[in-house]
Amino acid sequence: MASAAKNLATKTLRFGMLPADGIGHEVLPPAQRVLEELSTRKALPKLEFIPLNAGFDYFRRSGVALPDETIEVMKSGVDGAMFGSVSSPSHKVTGYSSPIVALRKHLDLYANIRPVSTVDGKVDMVTVRENTECLYIKKEELDRLPDGTKVARATRQITQNASERIGKLAFEIALKRDKVRQSGGSSPHSEPSVWSIHKSNVLSVTDGLFRESIKAAHKSDERFDKVKLVEQLVDSFVYRMFREPQIFDVCVAPNLYGDIISDGAAALVGSLGVVPSINANDTFAMGEPVHGSAPDIAGKNIANPIASIRSAALMIEHMGYSDAAASIYKAVDEVLKEGKMLTPDLGGKSSTTDVQDAVLKAL
Repeated sequence: MASAAKNLATKTLRFGMLPADGIGHEVLPPAQRVLEELSTRKALPKLEFIPLNAGFDYFRRSGVALPDETIEVMKSGVDGAMFGSVSSPSHKVTGYSSPIVALRKHLDLYANIRPVSTVDGKVDMVTVRENTECLYIKKEELDRLPDGTKVARATRQITQNASERIGKLAFEIALKRDKVRQSGGSSPHSEPSVWSIHKSNVLSVTDGLFRESIKAAHKSDERFDKVKLVEQLVDSFVYRMFREPQIFDVCVAPNLYGDIISDGAAALVGSLGVVPSINANDTFAMGEPVHGSAPDIAGKNIANPIASIRSAALMIEHMGYSDAAASIYKAVDEVLKEGKMLTPDLGGKSSTTDVQDAVLKAL
């Protein structure tokens, strides 16, 4: 993880802001407003926000989904970043590829970290998703058989280095979560655990390598002896996640499985609109709410900003500002518990701005 917070009086933090598409333009401003409030109260250093271009809408205007200027600023000009949402089309568009996938590759953001929790503490799990390979290397081809029938193929890549790296991070996160629990945080877990999610009974080579790499990561540091390693086939994991979600602590998975199960886990807490994530390496984090661009509600001021606000908290926590992040988590939980300011996805009638203001008040 990143080093501890530096001198608040002298440092200025620069954050790249990439709203991209759809409701990204509506949910990033509340996250920025919350961070600004913490800076005003000296819980964070001075802040500077750098607007950056990316996304499908920008591609349609310029022919480029992720301009070089954005990449360069992200590599060397900011301390962290927030990504809103992207409207990647389901069909092939010549010249277009997802900017969020490209950013993960350019910045080596090898981990996607997605926690879900209920305000009563009964569900408290985090998915640690390997972010750089699996089917998401996007090596696909379309051929035709002699009779003209189409055949599509995709290459799936799993490497020992990437799998061990994500495994070690999962064990580090399990230790960190256990430390928080020991200091008085509520949790259904009596001991730290990492659940290795795979399908090695069928994909014995690729998932077999992932499985063995997670085992190797567990043995790589004696500190990890405190963490219980549990293996679970991905299909039975999904079943158990909805039947008994309280048993899961930290779950580590290859890219595709991690993408699917982390979205599914959002159903445990009511809505994608409350689920945060970060794309991270050991020193840099980019917050990203997981709800997508939601074009059906874009521009209506009813998008839920909670996921974006929580993602901002995850981002600064990764940077070492744990106390400031904790104050955001607490404020959000208070708003959700009170239940008076909820957007339509949670059964309420409040606007994006209403929820933003409620969180600021709870701070």
